Formats: sequence, structure tokens, C-alpha cells
Amino acid sequence: MTYKRLGISMLIAVTLLFTACKKYLTLEPESAFGEDYMFSSTINARSAVLGIYDQLAGDQGYGSRFSLIYPYDNDEMIGVTNASAPDNSSRDMARYNVQPTNAQLLAPFNQLYAGIERANICIRNIPAMSLYKDGAEADKKELRRLYGEALTLRAQFYFELIRNWGDVPASFIPSIDQPNLFLEKMDRNVIYDSLISDLKRAEDLVPWRTEVTSDERITKGAVKALRARLALFNGGYSLRKSGSTERRPDYTAYYKIARDECYELMQKRDQHTLNPGFQSVFKDALDAYKIDPYGEVMFEVAMAREVDSKLGYYDGPRFYVPGNTALLGNGSIRVIPVYFYSFDSVDTRRDVTCAPYYNNADNSKTLQTLVNMTSGKFRSDWITPALSSAIQATGINWPVIRFSDVLLMFAEADNELNNGPTADAKIAYEEVRKRGFKGNESKIGTTPGDKEGFFKALVNERSYEFGGEGIRKYDLIRWNLLAEKIISVRSNYTKIMNREAPYNNLPQYMFFLPGAQQLTLGNSLYKPSPTAITGYTRVNWTRAITEAWITNVAQLYKPNRSELLPIPQAVIDANPKITQDYGY
Repeated sequence: MTYKRLGISMLIAVTLLFTACKKYLTLEPESAFGEDYMFSSTINARSAVLGIYDQLAGDQGYGSRFSLIYPYDNDEMIGVTNASAPDNSSRDMARYNVQPTNAQLLAPFNQLYAGIERANICIRNIPAMSLYKDGAEADKKELRRLYGEALTLRAQFYFELIRNWGDVPASFIPSIDQPNLFLEKMDRNVIYDSLISDLKRAEDLVPWRTEVTSDERITKGAVKALRARLALFNGGYSLRKSGSTERRPDYTAYYKIARDECYELMQKRDQHTLNPGFQSVFKDALDAYKIDPYGEVMFEVAMAREVDSKLGYYDGPRFYVPGNTALLGNGSIRVIPVYFYSFDSVDTRRDVTCAPYYNNADNSKTLQTLVNMTSGKFRSDWITPALSSAIQATGINWPVIRFSDVLLMFAEADNELNNGPTADAKIAYEEVRKRGFKGNESKIGTTPGDKEGFFKALVNERSYEFGGEGIRKYDLIRWNLLAEKIISVRSNYTKIMNREAPYNNLPQYMFFLPGAQQLTLGNSLYKPSPTAITGYTRVNWTRAITEAWITNVAQLYKPNRSELLPIPQAVIDANPKITQDYGY
């Protein structure tokens, strides 16, 4: 990858300016150089903006917390299960047993605000540079892009804050200009409106993907897609201080923004379109440290190999590296069997999203029990070049938004605005579905023509398309479906365990061929199993399910409370103007 967070090294001393606000708006800015120097040249300004990108990555960003811990449990997958009691950390996050003192809250919260502070500094200073108005055309073009990137990055940081914490303190100026650092919470609708306006401005500032060198920086398609996403969330349901889950009365205005942005992107297939192969998006691009040639991955968080990103280590099948005798990886995100069996048997996305094996030292595959199947899009055994040390930081990039999301957001917004899907909405939905069923496109079924039926189909399709990408929980919240889906998945999980219809014919055992480099199964995933197959090893399948596994799923989830996280206690202690809401 081109950028890989290395751009910050261009002027590492200069970016020391951005060590401000490591704790939530409580420190005076520290700097090795003043802002006059920082924004005296295009190259310095570029380093400043790359310093904003830096706050997306790492363990406290999308290298772990916002990608692998915060989005679980949902109706697809569950988080870490390796503790039998509350641990005030990641297990409690997954079980919806979060207290304000949870160890996973403060550092990610602070990192988001550090990113906002860096963005605010750039947003104030870049348009004020003399080069911005009077410089050479190349300087003006680059500085406009940098300004647009800063606006977009700030929107992403605030979006992550809002979807996890709801109303939060918000500042759109550098802390050094803020007359009072002790800010009250701002209504999320007000923040969203400001960000949506910012992103409209940013669209005109950044180039299209093919107009610049291929790298991981934000381009116009990413801005437009992100604007559509924020508009849908702004028009969606969310938990309010009143204790009820509500949506704003003018929500359709935001669905229109989403539809229009997505429609414009759908007309620019020379910039962004679907990769023909679903697996290739992950195995051949993200897991291989390559830029997706089709522009499907529109916005990704650049990670440095052996520095940040636990993708493929925290999740994904376990693995070996040369010279290491221990099995590596945590396998901490487990696929709920109900989700695995919700896929059509010919949907190619199932065997990309779900990894039912672990790797042996010779790279042969051993089948896991059904309850130990892991998420599969980020796999250490797919990394190219292969990992050669036992370090946990794989460097796999996190996909923030893909073009398939654009197609499905368009279909969703269009369905809502027209009280049913138009032909264009159906075509967009079917384009995603046909790619998933590649080679068996005739089996995708008939697309519903009524509003409710089409919406239900979209709810399912987004699950098949984005499983393991940190999207599902937040989708369910904005649809006000999280409680319903948690109840449903527990009920169906129980039916699988008890071998009740429609799961009564699923195998109790699965058999695999030991020593094979590709996982080779000896019996059907959909028919009753024999008790033995010569030459194959038997593994418990539905027989592995116990009540404890079912209880694990979102165990302590409480409707109209658990949809949002508590503000970290240290932040409450530091700022007397911030309240702890939602029953925490």
C-alpha cells in the first residue's frame, strides 16, 4: 500500500503539534513548532492532514476497538467468550454489561477527540494560507484537497462518537480558540446537520479516485458515500435522553440526501463499481495489502504492518508462522450458527464471511466445531506476503465503506421515499445479490415489489454482504430492530440445538479430510450426518451447541439502554457539565 501511515514521517517533528488533547479537551496544546510554520508550505500542511489520518488507526481506533470490539454482539456474530465472569473489559462490551469504568471506553473516546482536534486545526488554518488563494495552481489544488480531507475526517470521527455515545460535546474550532473547554453535550441532530453540510463542501474540494495517484487518501467518492451514510443515520432511529428510541420527524429529507448522493455515484462506474469477485475484495486486496482496482473499497483506514491493526489476529481463523510452535490468533469473533445457516447454500459470501477451520503448521486445515467458527473476511492465512513473526499487528486495512453499500443505501432510501422500490432500486439491490450468487445468478429469487417486503429483503441482504465489517449492530439500531433481532436469533439458535424445524435436518457431526490444504468436507452441511466416514475426522456440529452458547448472545442487552455506551467515568469526573444518560 502507498500511504500506510508513513506520510506522517515526512515532517514528524512538525506533527508534534498534534500531541494536544490526549485527554478529553483538558490539556493545553503542546507543539514543537508554531502553526505559522506548520501551515507555511503545502508539504507541511500535507503532513498535518496525514497526522489526522493517523488517529483512525491503532488499537484504540479501527485497528481493534471500533472494528473488532464495539460492533458486537449482534445477530450475526458474538465477541470474545473466553471469560466466565464479568471482566470490565471486552467481554462485558460484547455482553452489553458495560459500566462507565470499562477499560475499553476511555482511550478510544480520547483518540476520536484527538483526531477532531487535529482536524479542527487544519480546517482553520489551511484556507487561511496565502498559498490557498494566491499560490501556484498545483499548490492551490493540493491545499483544497487537504482541506476537504480534513472536513471528511472530522465527520468520520464525530460519526463514530455519535453512533456509540449519542449526544456528545462538540467543538468545530481548535481547543486553543475555545473560550471554555468544559463543553456540554450537543444534540446529535445538530452535529449531523453540520457534518452533512461540511461533506457537501468537501465534495467540491477533493478529486475523483482516477484523477490522483492511487493511494489510501480520501477522494470524492468516499466523501459522497460517507455523506449518504451520515444522512441515513441522521434520518434513522436512535436512543434519546427520554429513554425512548425515536427518529426525527423530517427524516425523509435525509433519505433524499442519501438517495441523491448514491445515485450520482452509481453514474460514475469509471470511478467506483463492484469487484466481480466478492472474495477478491478481501483476499486479493485488503488481506494482500493492495488497492482494490475497481474502487469498491471507497474509504479504508491505512494500517502499518507490525505496528497496528489486529484484523486477522483478534478475529479470523487461528494460524502458525514459521519457527513458532504455538497456534496464533485469538479467534475472538464467533459466527452464530443461525447466521451461517441464513445464507443460501450457493451464496459465495458465506464461505468468505465465515471461517470454520484453523490452520496447522503445514497450512493444512482442521475443521472447528460449529460454535467455534470465526469471522472470515480478515484472515492471517490470506495475508500476502505471509506473516513471518508472531507479532499481533497484521497491518490489514479496515474498510470503512464499500461501493456495495452505496447500491444498498440507494435501494433503501429509494424504497422509503417512494413507498416501495422503483425499478432502479431493484436493479441496485439485485446487482449486489447477483455478485454474491456468482455462477448461480438464476437462484437469487424474485425481488419483492412492496415497501415492507423490499425493506425486509434489504435488511437480510445487508447482513449477507457486510457480515464481520462492523456495520450490522449500527444498522439494526438505526432501523430500531436490534431488540427484535436479538430475540429472534436466540430463538432460532435454540431450535438448532433442539433439532426443530426448519433446522431439523442439519447434521449433528461434520467430517473433514485431515492434512488437506483446502478444507475438504466429507458430508453435507444440510443433511443428517452418518456416525463415521472412512478416512475422515469427525467434529461435533449442531451437537456442539449448548445452552451456554445461546445465553452468550447479547446476554445482558436491555432495550432503550444498551444501544448506546456510557460516557467514560474519567470524562464525567473531568467535566462537570457532562451528564451520564440512558440509564447508566
